[in-house]
Order: sequence, then C-alpha cells, then structure tokens
Amino acid sequence: MQREEEERRLFEERAARLRAEMEEAARLELDRIEKEKTEQLEAKEQERRGIEVTELSALEEKFLTALQWKADLRASAKWSHYMACDGSPDPTVPQEINTFMSLWQEDKKNSIQHVMEKGSRVLELIRKLQFAILDAPYEELTSEDVARYQDTIQKLQALLHQKYNDATEQMLKQASSYAESESGNMEVVIKDKNVTLCVWANLKKNSKFRNQTFRDEERNPINRFELPKPLAICDVAVRILHTHYDHLSPLESFPREPPKLPLPDYGLPLTVTAEVKEAVEEDKVAAKSMLDLQNPSMLIVKPPMSPISSKDMKDPMLDEVPPEVYEKKSMIIRSASRAQFCALYFPEISEMAPLEAYAVDLHQFLPVGGVYHFDALKLPPQAKHARGWTMVEVLDTGLETYPYAALCEESEDASQYFVGLTVRLLDDVIFFEEPLIARWDPKGNFWRTDAIGDVVYDMTDKEVSFKMSNFSTVALMQEAHLNMPYQSWELRPHGPDQAVLIVVTTFAEVQIQIQKNQCMLISVSTMEDADLLGNLRGIWMPPLALTIALKQAGMNIFPAEHSSKYVSLNRKTLDMELICYQQMALVASAFAFGWSKWNWHCGEDQIVFKAQEQLDQVADQDKWALYMFNGQRAQKLKITENSKTFSKNIAEGSEFHSTLFHLLKDTASEAAMESVQGAHYLFTDSVYQLLLATRVLTYS
Repeated sequence: MQREEEERRLFEERAARLRAEMEEAARLELDRIEKEKTEQLEAKEQERRGIEVTELSALEEKFLTALQWKADLRASAKWSHYMACDGSPDPTVPQEINTFMSLWQEDKKNSIQHVMEKGSRVLELIRKLQFAILDAPYEELTSEDVARYQDTIQKLQALLHQKYNDATEQMLKQASSYAESESGNMEVVIKDKNVTLCVWANLKKNSKFRNQTFRDEERNPINRFELPKPLAICDVAVRILHTHYDHLSPLESFPREPPKLPLPDYGLPLTVTAEVKEAVEEDKVAAKSMLDLQNPSMLIVKPPMSPISSKDMKDPMLDEVPPEVYEKKSMIIRSASRAQFCALYFPEISEMAPLEAYAVDLHQFLPVGGVYHFDALKLPPQAKHARGWTMVEVLDTGLETYPYAALCEESEDASQYFVGLTVRLLDDVIFFEEPLIARWDPKGNFWRTDAIGDVVYDMTDKEVSFKMSNFSTVALMQEAHLNMPYQSWELRPHGPDQAVLIVVTTFAEVQIQIQKNQCMLISVSTMEDADLLGNLRGIWMPPLALTIALKQAGMNIFPAEHSSKYVSLNRKTLDMELICYQQMALVASAFAFGWSKWNWHCGEDQIVFKAQEQLDQVADQDKWALYMFNGQRAQKLKITENSKTFSKNIAEGSEFHSTLFHLLKDTASEAAMESVQGAHYLFTDSVYQLLLATRVLTYS
C-alpha cells in the first residue's frame, strides 16, 4: 500500500509538471504570437506616423484660430470702450483708473445708496482686472503688468471699503432719525446684490439690552449679535457689513515665467506624402502669422531628436518633416493663460512658506459666502432740537472704532466682555460640511482661528453662532478639496457644437453644458437636494467666469497649483495629459469619453479612459470601449471595465495609431467624422479649457 501510494504520488507530480510545462509553453507561444503581432502593428504605425501627425496638426489649427479670435475680441473690447466715451475708465490704463479713483476720493457724496451704486461699478472694474490677469496668454501679459494690475485692485478694494466707512459715519451722525419706535435705538438694514449692511446705535443706553436681531424686508432674520453688558450703557454703535466678496485675503501670486513643457517625440524620420505636403504648405502662412502675433521673445519648444546614426541623418526624408507641426504644438501649449497654468502641477514652484500659529492655509481652505465686518464704533454726537434750532457738534475725526480691546485688558473677568455673533449663510453658496470660522489679523495680514469659541452650527436654518473675545472681521472657510478626487466623470456630445461635462464627486454631481465659447451650469445635485445654486444655473458665461463663480459658491472642482499636496491624485506625465485633453476636445463633437478604473493601474506614462461614438444626446452603456494613450501612441484595449486584471494587449481587429483622432477614425461613421471636421473652433477650445481646468484624468 505504501508502494502504491508512492507511485501514485510520483505519477501525479509528473502529470502536474507536464501540465505546467504545457501551460507555460502555450503561454510563451501566445506571448510570441502577441509580440509578433505587436511588432507588425508597431511597424505599420511607424510607417504612417508622419502622415497622421501632420493631419492632426491641420486639425489643431482650431486652437490657434480660437487664440486669434480671443485676441481680436480683447482688441475690439478696448476699441469699443474707447469709442463709447461713457466716462467709465479702462482699469488697465493707469491714467484712466487713477483719475477715476482720485475723483471718487474727493467726492463728498457719501450716502449709502450712492456708495452701493458706485461700489457695483468698482467691483466690475476689479473683475475686469482679474480676468485680464487670468485670461490673457502668459506671453501677452508680463509679470510687471500683473503686479501693476494687482496693485490697482488693492487700491480699488481699499477705496471701496473706505467709502463704506464714510457712508456708515454719515448714517451714524443721523442715528436719531433712524430710531425705531419700539426700542428707541437705531436699527438699519440695507441690502443689494453685493453687500448687506446692518447698523445698530445705542441711543437709549438700556442696561438690560443684551442682543439685537436684524431682519430683511420679509422679516426674515439675517444677522444677530450679543452685546456685552458693559457696553449696554455706552455711546456705541455696532456694524455688521457683510460683503459678499472677499477683499481681504492676499491676492494670488504667479510664477514670473511659464513652465517649460517638453513636446512628445513622434519619432524620426517621418514619411510625408505629396498630398500632406500640399496641406502643410497651405498651413505655413497661417502658422507664421500666428507666430508673429506673439511676443518676439517667446521660446519655441524644439522637438526632441531620436537617437539615429549619421547615415540616417543624411536620409532625404528628414528634410520633409514639417517644422510647423512642432511650432504649432509649442504655440498651443505656451499660449495657455495664467488660469490654465495654475491648474497644473509644477514641483519647482510648489514650495510654500511655513504658516504662523493658528493661521489658515488658503491653499487648503477657501472663504465661502463673503466676509463679515463686525465692528464696534464710537457713536458721533447727535443733533439736539431747541426753540426751533437744530444743533449738532461736528467732529472731523472720521469713523472711529470703540476702544473695546482696552476695556477687555483692564478687566479681571474677560469672559464678561465676550461678544456673540450669529450669521445667516447666503442661499447662493454651498457648505458640504460645517464651515471653519476664521478672523482676520490686520497686522499679520492672514486669517486665524484662535479666540473663537462656543460655536453652534444650525445647518437646517443655515445659521452659525459663535463668540469672540473682541469685535473682529470673520469669514466662513470650507475645505478647498472636499470634492477631490472625483468619483467619476463623463464628457458627452449634446448636439452640434455642444457637449455636457459631468463630474461626480463624493458630495455632489455637477453638470456643465458647453456651447461654442460659452458654458452653463445645468445642475448641482446631492442626495438631499437637486436644486442647488439656482442663481448660477441657466446663465451662459465664458469657461473661466464659470470656474470662478463655482469656486466662490463653494463648489470647487478645479485643482490649483498646490492641490496635489492635499489630494491623492493619479499622477500622470504632464505633457501627455495636456495632449490627451487637446485630442479629446478635437473629437468631442461626435465622441463621448468617460472615467475608467484602469486609469489607476496603467502607470504614470499611460492614460486609460472609455470612449464611444455618440451622435445623439444619449450614450449607449453597452458600446463603451477602453482606450490607452501615452501622447505618442493610441490603442484600443482588449480588456473591458469588468475584467479582473489589467492588460495592455490590443483589441482584436484594431491597430496602433499615433493619435487618438486616427484611432477613433478607424471605426467611426462618416457622419461622426464630418461632425469632427466641422466642429467650431470656439467649441473645441472651450472643451479643452474645461478639461484642463478640472483635470479629470489625474484627479479622478
């Protein structure tokens, strides 16, 4: 029995060994066949690489046409402003904006209605300067121009706040005329789309007075404060100036030079047919004219050379490689704006200075919903009526803050001097989590979180209550990267020159419609609410304007320069990522793209996504196919989204191509290719801007 058992064991071992050898031989044979197939397809792709790259270059002319259109639009806007002669200044012209500020500084008309009306114009001038900085090509606006624009922005912000102080002083001088019949104290609430001003003046000096609730015209509560008992009998006024914008946080800094990005090595030598050469000759004039529009000092990125022998260097086919291909690609990359470059990750400019204690990191947190200026002010002398005369003591001291900090320091029990504030959140902003409350440090010029306590969040009624040791300017902060990384994304055609970008985050699903050079927020929906940000939905605006508006509303799906420090991103080679966004934008009128889980598994030098042809507004979930692209070679993958393991094997019946455009062209219908060729250049550029702003390939 032992002998039989041993023989059976040896037989099973031999059988297993033979089976393993056969399986290994079969695997090696499959690998050999796959390798031979791959080599044949690579050789075939190499032969037509020059033709495909040059054909794609002709299609990429749309980006340069869009660049020229935007340059013409800026020039036309300047000329239209000059011809209008309506008295409004051009904020980019120092003489005009300085004259505007000087005249308003000397203007003694400081009624709150006049200041609010003039303030709307100032905010518009600030927005124009911000767009001039962010939207213009990097090479078009020098770092000196940026510094000058930002200096003008700071002067306009300071002047606007000074005017609100002047208007508040004028109101307080007439506080008795605003007295309420019930309390006898001054209670004023004035609102517009940019500012909510709440002013209370202690005219009766009732020692039992403890708090004041401000209400709007519909009697809905807006803000509320609790006054410390020692101030209840003092000549004091309290102002809550809620600016729906943030003019305190430091302005964004930019690198003086744009990053130098390498172009892909398409492989040399290239074979160019007579037909392609004729098309290239037609493109030379347009390419040269576009080059002349740029700064003469603009660097042209040279194509990296492949290692070739001296014999190959004499190959006459080398002379037929059109340099316009590389010049055009260099221009597309380097003509990006500061807003686009700030969305990219550059390790050499990502170092941050250490923060002080309790300081808020504005790369990690964003103020949402504006700023609340909570001030205790000295009440000016009030008018007195006697024998038909009105007498008032006139003081030329301006608006003075009440010396409240000194009282707190002299007191043994500082807790009795704590002030309470309750603010109501704006309806047109989103807080996905309880906000961080920060107060402004005017000496250090930063936001800090200390000296704030007893915080109570009532997110149902959208109210936040807290106490502070002093009257301070406060803001509500939200984590800037709450919605990153994204859970998934899709880009779908939505009619001629239209598309919809869908980004699904942990908290919400965002849908943005693109139509030529305009974008529109379709919806921001969560599990609890599908009707968020109604003030932004349905409004067409440029891509950059929409990104700014969404960030200010608390819906941030746009990575910034330092975002990689706070988000676990799926890092990819940068130039490959940019090229992929460009080629996706070129075919976005007829092809849908979407997120793939395999993009996490393919490495840093490859990108995997799903795609399908789509000529109507509904994507077929059964027609998705997986594609892999590294900037120089595109292929359709054999695996599906439901496969158990990742494999780079090419799908049966497909071939390698140098561009994503030609890979999709293999199986595309004639109608789809007509849609791609006929897509408007502004639509292509807008899709590219949104893809670059969201960076869905690395932040998903």
